[in-house]
Amino acid sequence: MPSRLTPLRVLLLDLDGVLVDTRPVMENAWQQVQKGHGLNVPFEMYERHLGRPFADIMDQLGLADAEAIHQTYSQASTAASHLARQFDGVAEVLHAFASAEWRLGIVTSKPLNRAAPLLAQLGVPFATVRTPNGVGRGKPAPDPILLALIDLGADPADALYIGDMAVDQEAARRAGVPYVHAAWGYGAPGRPAPVVAESPKDLLRLMDAGPLLEGSTV
Repeated sequence: MPSRLTPLRVLLLDLDGVLVDTRPVMENAWQQVQKGHGLNVPFEMYERHLGRPFADIMDQLGLADAEAIHQTYSQASTAASHLARQFDGVAEVLHAFASAEWRLGIVTSKPLNRAAPLLAQLGVPFATVRTPNGVGRGKPAPDPILLALIDLGADPADALYIGDMAVDQEAARRAGVPYVHAAWGYGAPGRPAPVVAESPKDLLRLMDAGPLLEGSTV
C-alpha cells in the first residue's frame, strides 16, 4: 500500500476538566454517595484520582462494593448533569481544528452513557470516542489512546493528547504521544514538566507549532 501523501493530524482530548467543567456534577454525585453508603470520604480525596476508571478510584480509596457505589454515583451524576458547563472558548477551538482538517477524538474515563450527551452539546464531529465501555485497560495505561489511534489509522507521532491530570500525562507517555496539559482543568501536571496550555484558545497555537518541548507553554 502506498504511503499517504499528507500526514494525519490528530487531536485527542480528555473530557472532564478539558472540554467540560463537570466538577459541580461530580461533587453533587459524591455527596449522594456519601449519604447513601455512609461514607466519610471527602470529595477532595475522590477528586485527586480523577482520570482513572471508577473502579480503580474505589481501589485507590480502599472502598469496597464499588459496583453499588458506582450505580449511586451514576444515577446522581445523570440527575445533576444540568450543572455541567463548557469551558469558555472550547467549542470555537474544536471547530477551528476541524476546519483545519485535524481529526478529533475523545479519550475519557467517563462511561459512554454520560459522556455522549456532553459531547453532543459541543456540536463537533469526533472521529472516535474511547471510554471504559470498550476493551483494554483504563488510564494511566496507554490502551485507550492507542485504540483511538487504531480507530483513526494514525501513528502516535501524528497525534497530540490534551489532558488535565497526571494520569493523562502518564497514559500519553506510555502511548508515545506528545502531551499538552490543560492548566484550566482539575489537576497539576506530573514529571517531567509537560507543555502547558493556559486556556482553551491557547490550543490554537498547536496548529502551527513545531516539535513540542517539555516545560514550554503554547
